[in-house]
Amino acid sequence: MSSETVEYAERPSRVAGAVLWTRTSGGEADGARPVLPDGCMDLLWADGTLLVAGPDTRAHRPEAKASARYVGIRFYPGTAPAFLGVPAHELRDRRVDLADLWPSAAARRLTERMDAARDPAAVLESVALERAVGTEPPDPLLAHVVKALDAGRSVAATAEEVGVNARLLHRRSLAAFGYGPKTLARVLRLQRALALAGGGLTYAETAAVAGFADQAHLARDVKELAGMPLGELLSPRPVRTA
Repeated sequence: MSSETVEYAERPSRVAGAVLWTRTSGGEADGARPVLPDGCMDLLWADGTLLVAGPDTRAHRPEAKASARYVGIRFYPGTAPAFLGVPAHELRDRRVDLADLWPSAAARRLTERMDAARDPAAVLESVALERAVGTEPPDPLLAHVVKALDAGRSVAATAEEVGVNARLLHRRSLAAFGYGPKTLARVLRLQRALALAGGGLTYAETAAVAGFADQAHLARDVKELAGMPLGELLSPRPVRTA
């Protein structure tokens, strides 16, 4: 029997739409529950290393460790590229050292601050707020795209709502979200399904409410994006560690 324990907590950030989170584990190596696509990007502190978790198109399985601590800030979809200075599609399905993206001196200073911090999550938040002062705010169009797709609108209807053609929407989505609006819609639908099924709806009800054609469509999409059946995902519910 495993003696491993996992503690996960998150709280809203002062960075618009972002979430600060911490995860610690101890005992035997955990089962490395998958990190599921959610349209977000994270800056995280993983056992002394600063990493950027790019937008996922499939489940990511973090390396199992006997004891580990993670601290991160998870950015609302479409907002991280302005903070990082890198188009999202360059980081798709990748975990990258921050030192490979930022000037070495800036990455080193942040590493030193994290080493000395009592609350590393607050340091990440502070850095994000500091950088926001000197960068252009995210295009409000992007937030509307997320909300429209998350509400189940089609890509064509979303493009019409925001007043751009489908080709331009795709190009802007690549830079902001890491993939096109069709993939973003699938990822957001997956998250809706997990929330609905985790809240007690039957799989048939979940499929109907989340916007799938039927329960078989739900099963196929979950298996493709998450790498395992819905029932396995919900027992126990996976914890995001970026």
